[in-house]
Amino acid sequence: MILPETIELVEVGARDGLQNEKTLVSTADKIELIRRAAAAGARRMEVASFVNPRRVPQMEDAENVCAGIEDLDVVRIGLVLNRRGAERALATCVDELGTVACASDGFGIANQGQTSAESVEEAAAIIRCGLDAGRRAQATISVAFGCPYGGPVDPGRVGEMARRLGDAGAHEIALADTIGVAGPGDVVRVMKKVRVSVPDIPIRLHFHDTRNMAIANALIGVSLGASVLDGSIGGLGGCPFAPGASGNVATESLVYMLDSLKIESGLDHSELCKSAQWILTKLGRQ
Repeated sequence: MILPETIELVEVGARDGLQNEKTLVSTADKIELIRRAAAAGARRMEVASFVNPRRVPQMEDAENVCAGIEDLDVVRIGLVLNRRGAERALATCVDELGTVACASDGFGIANQGQTSAESVEEAAAIIRCGLDAGRRAQATISVAFGCPYGGPVDPGRVGEMARRLGDAGAHEIALADTIGVAGPGDVVRVMKKVRVSVPDIPIRLHFHDTRNMAIANALIGVSLGASVLDGSIGGLGGCPFAPGASGNVATESLVYMLDSLKIESGLDHSELCKSAQWILTKLGRQ
């Protein structure tokens, strides 16, 4: 395996980690979670999603969360699914728009009310919106390894979506195993197609740990050229529209793996573990 000297980690706990929690987390605790992640070394974070609060109540305070972290020296990512969400995000301190295109029609309709093709078109429009406003913009291809409604996803389709999103101006393409069905072989097949489609655009990987494959998948992805990994403190997470999806891979687990391989991430494992204990206690979890 050819491994890099450094890897960038994106902390997604405040957004993807909390969005599926049934107990509403206070704005103050979300801000505290972000600040704790920054203190542990995180320099790029998903801080909120600007979506319909009736569908995702946990994210209804997105603007207030952003107002509480304006002073942090981090790259703040706001997740948006449509142009209205982009307008909301651009009115805050968000540095970067993150948008989502779905690799399957079933998940696209459940998650965004759009077919896969429509979600690519909307994501491209959001990317252009962000660039026009002088902000960075990137795209995640959700259910890139398998859909809860339609089953396996063609890697060639994912590669073509990546090409279109790259053409729209995305500075980074993320591949999301939204329901945690991928194994290392799946990562190899999808990564090969995407690398051919967008050879000059950084690839980020987003794994859920439903089958305890996330760490193995991350390692294989890094060996194939992925330069960014998503993690969620405490392994929190899940998708309201992906039945059976478990939490994201824990940031502290990714850092433990990277530390053992002497790959620099800039994050402190001990501090991450303390933050994981803090937020899990807040949520009444072990």
